[in-house]
Amino acid sequence: MMPLVLANAGEENIVRKIGGSPEVRQHLADLGFNVGAGVTIVSAMGGNVIVKIKESRVAISQEMAQKIMI
Repeated sequence: MMPLVLANAGEENIVRKIGGSPEVRQHLADLGFNVGAGVTIVSAMGGNVIVKIKESRVAISQEMAQKIMI
């Protein structure tokens, strides 16, 4: 397992674990980041990442991406 922020752009990964406080985990779940979901990094700039999850594109901070394990 590794944090989402370390994944290469363009390759699809599976969410294995989500860390952080209950509020952070709930926020990520609301965005579609659930265990077993497929996630692909579209681009990364300045530490922030744009990811494709469930046919949507979502921008998240590097701090949030560190809490998502793939």
